[in-house]
Amino acid sequence: MMRHPRVWMGLLLLSVLSQAEAAWTVNMAPGATEVSRTVFDLHMTIFWICVVIGVLVFGAMFWSMIIHRRSTGQQPAHFHESTTVEILWTVVPFVILVLMAVPATKTLIDIYDTSESGLDVQITGYQWKWHYKYLGQDVEFFSNLATPADQIHNKAPKDEHYLLEVDQPLVVPVGTKVRFLITAADVIHSWWVPALAVKKDAIPGFVNESWTRIEKPGIYRGQCTELCGKDHGFMPIVVEAKSQEDFAKWLAARKEETAKQKELTDKDWTLEELVARGDKVYHTTCAACHQAEGQGLPPMFPALKGSKIATGPKADHLGIVFHGKQGTAMAAFGKQLSEVDIAAVITYERNSWGNNTGDMVTPKEVLALKQAESQ
Repeated sequence: MMRHPRVWMGLLLLSVLSQAEAAWTVNMAPGATEVSRTVFDLHMTIFWICVVIGVLVFGAMFWSMIIHRRSTGQQPAHFHESTTVEILWTVVPFVILVLMAVPATKTLIDIYDTSESGLDVQITGYQWKWHYKYLGQDVEFFSNLATPADQIHNKAPKDEHYLLEVDQPLVVPVGTKVRFLITAADVIHSWWVPALAVKKDAIPGFVNESWTRIEKPGIYRGQCTELCGKDHGFMPIVVEAKSQEDFAKWLAARKEETAKQKELTDKDWTLEELVARGDKVYHTTCAACHQAEGQGLPPMFPALKGSKIATGPKADHLGIVFHGKQGTAMAAFGKQLSEVDIAAVITYERNSWGNNTGDMVTPKEVLALKQAESQ
């Protein structure tokens, strides 16, 4: 009688596995670059070498176990110290290792050759976002998770790019060797895009190098692959490859946007304008820790609603946002956000959730603090 539940459980498991079989895969993908395809070919070559070795070794073992079993009256042979056998089991593995090492070494040399790049991008990992700086181009920006909060909290259906979409992707031109200079500002991260065969640790105080040359326009996704904190799974990477002409247009537009951003610092902002902009900045940068309504997650992430910081002196509020708080998870945003965004988010926090202080921090005040810090 006890067998029937087991039978039904087995049938149910078989049904589930058969339905999932179409999406089940264990192999690597060839990727979108010459290096990624070389890595894939190397992987397959060594895989089949291992398969042949496994078939020969286990074939000989099982053949011996079956044909020369005791029940057939076989008598074991008595021999030892065979010079020929010892030479063979030394030379054959050595030859196999050499055959594997030659293409592997060539591939590694190609992977680590970052010379003669056409574009250099500095990548800095933060908890939990990426900062991209195009060296020599006066263009830099942060890339944040763009998956809606309703999807994260299971209040809305998840789309195909759940937790793999960002507000600003890294944009690169096709056919150009792009060198990545990868580091981190707080803890260890890891920048990984499988289709480009790029995976490098981002370590505070160190700069690791990698490169890619994408052949076709498209979007390539990855993630941080180093456990970097509670929101490690909310740190996606999106690389968008554009044609040379489209990239030139994009770069020109970004430079123009950077110039306009600098002009915004000198603008005379109203309280309403800063609150509206601060709302967007807060929900992009701060809500993950302090929550959408400012209630926080005590004790690690204190509430901003009714807090002494958000309702006290402006200078204290600006100081903690700008410098962070040592020994806590509160990061320093002085280098992460623009003067306008810092002023806007502080003004928003001081005039939301009942924190109706009625005052504001202007971009000029933030700029003055930055200039004082740099002296």
